[in-house]
Amino acid sequence: MNFVDTFLNWDVVMRIYPMLIKGVFNTVALALTVIIFGGFVGVAICLVRLYAIKPFRWLAIAYVDLFRAIPILVLLVLIYYALPFVGIRLSSFVAAAVALGLVFSSFTAEVFRAGIQAVPDGQTEAADALGLPFYVTIYKVILPQALKIAIPPHTSNAVAIAKDTSLASVVAMPDLLKQATDAQALTANPSPLIAAALMYLIVLLPAVRAVSILENRYRNQGKH
Repeated sequence: MNFVDTFLNWDVVMRIYPMLIKGVFNTVALALTVIIFGGFVGVAICLVRLYAIKPFRWLAIAYVDLFRAIPILVLLVLIYYALPFVGIRLSSFVAAAVALGLVFSSFTAEVFRAGIQAVPDGQTEAADALGLPFYVTIYKVILPQALKIAIPPHTSNAVAIAKDTSLASVVAMPDLLKQATDAQALTANPSPLIAAALMYLIVLLPAVRAVSILENRYRNQGKH
């Protein structure tokens, strides 16, 4: 067989195309679940770390440090394969979402902590002088300004965690990589893996481009 028949076999790709499309939808669903819920949890952890009483601050710091340090693959294996021994059984999708969400939320917490701490103290003092409640100050004054600072690194982390969804294949989650690997085994041809790589590029390249646009936008705003 020549190179094209081995790695770019169109007939093979068309036979397993439905498997790859299913994998794309599963990958996108997993990525969106992780980014949305991990983002909210990360902001909550950030606020606890900055404004809660000391014991809760220490817990938030421990949470962030632990899940930033532990490899995603190890966490996936622990959640999917170890938790059943204590009576907790999660589906492959939920296990992957929890593992990736824990890691993403820890990075989100750090990104937003940096953004909040970059907001001038005078903003909080002005809100206090106006008699605004604490939660209104956070929601209306601090977070909107911190968001502008945090958006570029946060979106970059979101793209990175979207790529890491490929690790979910180790817990039998039928994501794009798992479907492509199964298709390769069925057809005895690596063309499905090449097709999956192209699909990852189609999905992720616009996101990478969006990150660059956001970085340039907020960099230019900072100059004015």
